[in-house]
Amino acid sequence: MKTTRWKPLSLLLGIALVAIPFPAAGASTAEDYYQDAQGKTGEELKTALNGIISTGATTLSYDQVWDALKVTDEDPNNTSNVVLLYTGRSQSKDSNGGDPDQWNREHVWAKSHGDFGTAPGPGTDVHHLRPTDVSVNSERGSKDFDMGGDEVGEAPGNFTDADSWEPRDEVKGDVARMIFYMAVRYEGTDGAPDLEVNDEVENGKQPFMGRVSVLKQWHEQDPVDAGEERRNQVIFDQFQHNRNPFIDHPEWVAEIW
Repeated sequence: MKTTRWKPLSLLLGIALVAIPFPAAGASTAEDYYQDAQGKTGEELKTALNGIISTGATTLSYDQVWDALKVTDEDPNNTSNVVLLYTGRSQSKDSNGGDPDQWNREHVWAKSHGDFGTAPGPGTDVHHLRPTDVSVNSERGSKDFDMGGDEVGEAPGNFTDADSWEPRDEVKGDVARMIFYMAVRYEGTDGAPDLEVNDEVENGKQPFMGRVSVLKQWHEQDPVDAGEERRNQVIFDQFQHNRNPFIDHPEWVAEIW
């Protein structure tokens, strides 16, 4: 399994930045940030991580998400563009909206699963919101994640059937880690639903997302990469001031699920 190294944002972006304090009191390193989780497993680890990534986190409005995605998903080879999640297409940051071939805000944890819509909190959490082609987003809809189906014509490498969506290989692990983050971050407090992963599809409006067995496979098959690390750091430094622990500590997936 790949070992994720903590990298300062200044190295990842090649610019000098002013350090922003960690949300946990007195935390100054990665080890400090996750101190309350060390040595824990199972439900105890899940509870500790919820406390860590919830405390001090900033909640965005749905409008603010547009601007955040232009930074978090910026194309490193063309800073005027973002990279779309399912197609991998690099597209102008300004071509966002609702028209065909524009990009919009995809809720990777489908917003109907828990019926939270675009409400601040789970509906605006940039850790699972990604820019996607408008019509591809519509075709994915609110389907759970699983293997198989027919290849998506507008997004080769993605597959879908009546009740599930399989993303392209390059982002399978990214998708899994976003889902695991949501299942830890939202535990039924502050008006948000208690989100949980299960091994089902067709979860409807229940606050569940599947299939966890497949998501775990994707997590192993597509390890954390530098782009994912950069995105996690940008969200922490500039927007929500919290982290996806499964990017920093991939081994914790097996400890909880």
